[in-house]
Parts: sequence; structure tokens; C-alpha cells
Amino acid sequence: MINGKQYVERIDALNNEVWIAGEKCSGKISELAPFKGIVKSKAALYEYQCKEENEELFRYALPHLKEAYGFSYHQPKRIKDLSNRRKATQEWARLNAGLMGRSPDYMNTLLMTLGVADKHFAEDREVFGDNIKRLYEKARTEDLSITHTFINPQVNRSIGQYFDDSTITAAKVVEEKKEGIVIHGARLLATQGGLTDELLVLPAGGHTLDDSYIFGFMIPSNTKGLKFLCRESFCYSDSKFDHPLGSQFEEIDSIVVFDQVLVPWECVFIYKNIQTVAGMEDATGMYTFLQFQSVCRQVVKLEYILGLCESMGDAIQIQEYEHVKQKMSEIITTLEIMKALLLASEVNSQLNQYGTLVPDSQPLKAASQYFPAVYPRLIEIIQLLGASGLISIPTEKDFNSDIQEDLAQYLQGANIEAKERVRLFRMAWDLGMSAFGSRQTQFERFFFGDPVRLAAVHYNRYYTQPYVDMVEAFLNKVGE
Repeated sequence: MINGKQYVERIDALNNEVWIAGEKCSGKISELAPFKGIVKSKAALYEYQCKEENEELFRYALPHLKEAYGFSYHQPKRIKDLSNRRKATQEWARLNAGLMGRSPDYMNTLLMTLGVADKHFAEDREVFGDNIKRLYEKARTEDLSITHTFINPQVNRSIGQYFDDSTITAAKVVEEKKEGIVIHGARLLATQGGLTDELLVLPAGGHTLDDSYIFGFMIPSNTKGLKFLCRESFCYSDSKFDHPLGSQFEEIDSIVVFDQVLVPWECVFIYKNIQTVAGMEDATGMYTFLQFQSVCRQVVKLEYILGLCESMGDAIQIQEYEHVKQKMSEIITTLEIMKALLLASEVNSQLNQYGTLVPDSQPLKAASQYFPAVYPRLIEIIQLLGASGLISIPTEKDFNSDIQEDLAQYLQGANIEAKERVRLFRMAWDLGMSAFGSRQTQFERFFFGDPVRLAAVHYNRYYTQPYVDMVEAFLNKVGE
């Protein structure tokens, strides 16, 4: 395992090609304004896992090896392993209020599911199984950080566009060489793009009629021809008072451009084989594990939302109003439903053919349908409880100016001084109303993709026949 200092030094040394605000980044990326907050927060996770008191939860060892590895690379084989994974994931999430959607354990978990199911990829070519196993073991040994990109650009979603080579937009194989495959085009939506050691690429869903779009590989983020084009940063100030969340947890999202990128064969584990892709979830449980990690994080996020709203209510003494209690009950109900679904997936987990204890997917699919739908309502509750208090939010500089006495008089709470009250309400504003908070809402809405499509998939893959049989048996009994 690495510590926070090692993570920062390694990311700075990569010198990835990152563009933001029309300029190519130069120098240490950890010191640049748009990135330094999230790099520091991510480094804190690595630092936390290395603390001696966290050894039991965050580290594991293999019988034949001396090294200790990070928990997220561990292949769970027992309920205790899965329980430890949940607890460690949530410990990390509590360091960032559940706001870091791409903490290292997210992609580490995905790579683990692929790496221990190497035989699935070897069914196409034996070398592909060797490749994914080696990539997994390398990442585990070096404690690499990884981002990913699974989405094609929105330029033209018609099927015909993917057969038109005159204007390539979605990343595809344009040449096959002795050394590897050449990728050209773009992919969305790499969160923390350019801030990780490696980039993992899997086939984008839906468009696999042309096998030049069917590939899976993992390459260093500083590979020649690889560019990360970042959106505008939503971290507008270093002040943790003014932007308590955005200043620390703004992850940045980027377009990944592949400009004739040569991907060595040793980095490839899927290539022009739709059967490998079609059977990947059943063989690995990859999406189920990603949902498990996400629901762990979302539960923590709900804990913070509940605590924030209770603190706001206490600051201005509104808890006794019935409509406030009703709104608080909505948050509590959401939290308890998500906790129950998470634990149900853990308790009903089953071993797959590769010896991995995979959580029950059905409760996690339900959670992944439920949370994106209810999250905007929770944000609305924050807005309604805060009311004008989310507009009357002076800055840190105001409290250090000649008007501080006025602010102290007129912005105090029922049992809290003005500066502390404003600091609390600025946190609510940053989650519910700022650019950072709006991105969080959109991020949760589409975390696993189009909610309508996900609902259809959930229905199509849910085994309803036993319940149909129950109704039929009941009606037959009534008719006797």
C-alpha cells in the first residue's frame, strides 16, 4: 500500500496531458488550483489506510506473499470479507461525506472482479486471461489509482454514425499492429481524468454492431496521444468556509481523447469478441460489486444529509413544526431503506464459479433505481429547510471585515453564533445550490446510466414467475 505523500508524488511525476480553461497544464498538477483540493482529499484516503489502528480493516495479505495490500483489491470469499469491505468503504466515504464518487476503491473493486475471473477472458485468447490477471496483480502490488471511461460522445447516437469512418467521434480501433491496437476518437466521462495512474476502458454499451468498438484495456494515463479535456472547475475558492465541499471534493470530469493511441497487446484483455462482453457480468459480478461500493458510499452521504438538516433545524429552532418533522422523516426513511438493501445484498451473497463471494444483485439494483429518483427530493428538502438562510450567506472575508459586528448581530442562530451558523448554511448551500452541488445531483441521477433503461433491464432480468405461480395457486384454491 502507498501513503498520501507517495500518491501525490506519483501523480505529479506522470506529467499527464491535461487541459482545462483552454490551457494545457504544466508543473505539478497537485499544486494547480482546479485539482489541488481533490488531490489532497484523495491523498488523505491513502494516508488513512496506512494508519496502524486501521490495519485490520484496510489491509490484507495472501498466504504465499509477504506484502500487505489495500482492502479494495481483496477478493471476498466469506461473509466476513464482504462485511469488512463494506465497513472500509464507508470509513473512507466518511472522510469526504460520501461526495467522492471515484474514490480509489471504486475502480480497484472493478479491476479485482476482472482479474480473479481471468479464465473468462482466456476463453477468447489465453493471453487475454494472462493480461487481465497481470494488470490486476500489478495494480494491487503498486496500489495504483484508476479512472475509467465507458461512454461514447453524444454527437450522434444513431446506429449509422458508428459505421461512418469519415468523421470518427466515438473511440474505435483504426489499425491493428504487431505491437498492439491503435485507438482514435473520444470517450466520456472520465471523473478525475488525469489524476490517476491508469485509465481502464471497456466497451461502451449498446453499439457493438461494428467490432472495431469492442475492446477492453488498461494503460498508463501518460500514454502518448492520450489527452484529458476537463470541464470548468466548480472549485471557485480555496476557502473551506466559503466552499466547504467544493474546495475539497471537486473531482473534475473530462473528455478522454485518443489521438492515434497505441495500446500494447499486453494491456488488452477484450478484443472484437461480443461473447466475452455479453458474459462478463455473469462471470465476474463487476456491476454488482460497483453497485455495492456505490450504495455503501450513498448510505454515508445520506447520514451526512440527515446530520446537516438536523443541525440546520437546531440552529434556527424549527424542529417542532410538523412539516419539518415530515421532511426529516423522508430523509430517515431513505437512509433506512438504503441500509436495509445494502445489508440484504451482503447477507444473501453467493460464491460464483471463480470463488468470489458476490453480493445479491437484486437489492442493489433496487437501490440503484431508488436512490437516483429520491436524491433530488432530498436536495429540495435542504433548500426548503434552509430557505432564505441559503441566500444570506456572507463570505469568510466579510466576517474579517468592518461589518463583522453587524453580521454577528443579525445572522446569529437560536443557540449558535453568526459565523458558525453561516458556516453550517454554506455547507448546505454547497450541497444543494452551488455548481458543485448541482453536479452532485446530476451525477447521482445518472450514476449507472439512463434510469429508464436501467428500470427496463431490472424488470427484464427479474424472475417473476414464482409470484405468478403464487397468484395462480391462490385463485385455483379459491375456486375449489
